[in-house]
Amino acid sequence: MMGAPPNSAQIPLALLTVFGAARLMREVLERMGQPGIAGEILAGVLIGPRALGWIAPEGVPPVLAELGVMFLLFRIGLEVKPAAILSLGRTACSVAVSGVALSLVLVFAIARARGNQVPEALFIAAAGASTSVAVTAEVLASKRLLSTRAGRTILAAAVIDDILGLIVLSLVSSYARGGVNWLDLAGTAALAAGFTVFAALWGHRAVGHAVPRLVERMKSAESQFSLAVALLFGLAVVAVWAGVAAMIGAFLAGMALSESAGERLHTMTAGVSELLVPFFLAGIGMSLDPRVFTDPPTALLALVLLGAAIFAKVAGCGLGAAGLGRADAVRVGAGMVPRGEVGMVVAGIGRGMGLVSPAVFGIIVFLSVATALLAPPMIRMAFRQPGEQPAVTTQGES
Repeated sequence: MMGAPPNSAQIPLALLTVFGAARLMREVLERMGQPGIAGEILAGVLIGPRALGWIAPEGVPPVLAELGVMFLLFRIGLEVKPAAILSLGRTACSVAVSGVALSLVLVFAIARARGNQVPEALFIAAAGASTSVAVTAEVLASKRLLSTRAGRTILAAAVIDDILGLIVLSLVSSYARGGVNWLDLAGTAALAAGFTVFAALWGHRAVGHAVPRLVERMKSAESQFSLAVALLFGLAVVAVWAGVAAMIGAFLAGMALSESAGERLHTMTAGVSELLVPFFLAGIGMSLDPRVFTDPPTALLALVLLGAAIFAKVAGCGLGAAGLGRADAVRVGAGMVPRGEVGMVVAGIGRGMGLVSPAVFGIIVFLSVATALLAPPMIRMAFRQPGEQPAVTTQGES
């Protein structure tokens, strides 16, 4: 019998390191009364190549992080009834548009005042414009705030925000290449919005009729979970074809099943999420380069942009949610703060085009990590305000 290859332990060792560190730090922070999501991101910073150097981001298969995001959003979707989201559609649109607009203007103005060229300043602004659906959803779910009016508004606005982020990124990329094809841009935006609205409005009706009948005819064990995962991946693929992120398709798949899902589906989905989400959160932390702060002007710009990024979402999104009352407007503003993986995607595209310097790339990653870390305490403080609607623990939450 042939011996095992010398490097055969590298992948399981990397998985053990990332998963073990993330869950350990989550436990430590929760025992200290701090949000667990911050612990998993900090674990990535600690074990990453710029701190302890135990593991590089490419040392863990990126598909695990992608699966983690999709199952996280799918799990959140299972807890959200379509009617509850759609009833807040107008307010959610207002929240998303005002938050993105103020973020773009404020961050771009600061970058230009600091001396960045227009294309680079546009990429910085685009990276700071979009809220991370995944990070926001994780925070709301962990604090059992999905059932509140503010929580539902944040989720709906974050989904719309993803579409707006796609449009902004398309504009910035086209401008950087020398021109904007408005017809293509309008077509992409219409397709993305149309897919999202169609899936949200009619997806749960079609699934509600089809899935129970299919489950009755199937003889395999865990047939509902199998169908649910197939729907998750199917809508994720269609979402990418439509021009939005795969995780939005996963969220819509969960929402489509929310009225017909059984307890077993909730339990199994929660188990898969607990396995995969730490790889996504730790991956955010591993991308941070603390050396960004060794140059004082760069460090100052990073801190100024962080303050602007937080203010733009709190003020802009809060203004868009003003019709919900002061307390809920503050909660919505706080919930829209995290940028997470969205900013890093934009930064990666800008770096690939040769328009984003290493220092600016480091600043954008810092903004993503810092806002993801600051979001949990901000949301916790915001929901402690007088007038809070009590959160209801929904089926399948842990």
